[in-house]
Amino acid sequence: MIRGAIFDLDGTLLDSMSVWDTIGEDYLRSLGIEPRENLAEIFKTFTLEESAEYYRTHYGVTLSVAEIADGVNQMIEDFYRNTALLKKGVSEFLAGLSKDGVRMCIATVTDKYLVDAALTRLRVRQYFDKIFTTAEVGCGKNDPAIYRTALAYLGTDKRETLVFEDVLHALMTAKNDGFPVAAVYDEHESRQTEMKANGDYYITDFEAVQL
Repeated sequence: MIRGAIFDLDGTLLDSMSVWDTIGEDYLRSLGIEPRENLAEIFKTFTLEESAEYYRTHYGVTLSVAEIADGVNQMIEDFYRNTALLKKGVSEFLAGLSKDGVRMCIATVTDKYLVDAALTRLRVRQYFDKIFTTAEVGCGKNDPAIYRTALAYLGTDKRETLVFEDVLHALMTAKNDGFPVAAVYDEHESRQTEMKANGDYYITDFEAVQL
C-alpha cells in the first residue's frame, strides 16, 4: 500500500529535460551569434558562471558574467512559466493518487518559484503538499537528505512512501536509503537497463501505471 509519494520534477513529471540540451545555443542565438559546437556537451560539468565566461572568451560576448547568467536564467524562467509540459498521463495519475488519499510532495533541483509557476499553470499544483529543493536542503541527490526531509514532512512510513525518479544516481540514492522507488523513463537517461533492474516499478507511460 502506497500512502506517500515523493516526485522529482524534470524528466519525471515534466517533459522538460530538452531545455538543457539547447539552452547554450539558444542563448547565443538570442545575441545574434551562431554556435560553432555542441555547447550542451561542453557545459555538462560547467557552472553557469563558467559557461558565461566561456561565451566571453570563445565567442567574444562583451556582457559581464553576471549579465550573461541573468540572461540565461531569464530564458529558463520563461520556459517554466510558459512552455514546459507535463508528461503524458501525469495529470490523471496524480488525480488518482489524490483520490486514494496518497500524500504527495516534490523533491527537485529546480528553483521553487519555477516549480510553483509550472505546476500552477499546468493545474496540478494542488496535489502537492510541499516543494523541497536541493538548494534548501543543502545537498544534491547523491545524498538522501532531500528524501528524508520530504518523508518527515509527509509523516508516512518509509516503506509506504514511493520515490519517483528519472535518473539513475537519484533513484539509487533513494533505494539505498530504504525507499521503494519508481524508475520513470526519460530519453535523457541512457542507463535504462539499470533503471528497470533497480526500480520497484518501471514507468514508461503514466496512463498505464498500476501501483
